[in-house]
Amino acid sequence: MDTDERDWNHTLREQWEFHWNRQLRDRIEGLTDDEYFWSPAPGAWSVRPRGSSTAPVQVGAGDFTIDYAFPEPVPAPFTTIAWRLGHVIVGVLAARNAAHFGAPAASYETWDYAGSAATALDQLTTQLDVWLAGVRGLGEAGLRRPVGAAEPFPEAPMADLVLHIHRELIHHLSEVCLLRDLYTHTETTTNGPIR
Repeated sequence: MDTDERDWNHTLREQWEFHWNRQLRDRIEGLTDDEYFWSPAPGAWSVRPRGSSTAPVQVGAGDFTIDYAFPEPVPAPFTTIAWRLGHVIVGVLAARNAAHFGAPAASYETWDYAGSAATALDQLTTQLDVWLAGVRGLGEAGLRRPVGAAEPFPEAPMADLVLHIHRELIHHLSEVCLLRDLYTHTETTTNGPIR
């Protein structure tokens, strides 16, 4: 196929959809609350019931908040599946869906973080659906449009943002899969891993 005839919008969506449908979705389905909140390292950042965190900053609008610090410590704390999903749902997807595709405003400070794995997976699926519909709606011309002031590089084309978001999704959700593997292959007690 001549590159001038290629449907680049489809190609960019397929980049994510291939990984989601063939490598990631089945690996995160059935995520349990124990896995969601499990911390394989002391001092890990997570999503926690409001008022129970010791992180320098806890943000969120609901009964659960996400741990944070600014500036981020070096090295940054390890993060749980709950934290990683919170980051993907809010910072990677919902904020971009709001900025570019007319979805409701979303930020780390205003998000109602999931207190269960099932709720987090529902939030993830919802935000992924909005994202893919938004990208599809860009068509070919929309991929060349500048991203605008909502992004750090306002003159970059939307195609660059789509590629970036897909890399972030593949990266962070692969980490979630790895943490599930680690959880499965680590003998645990109610207090955490046996050392």
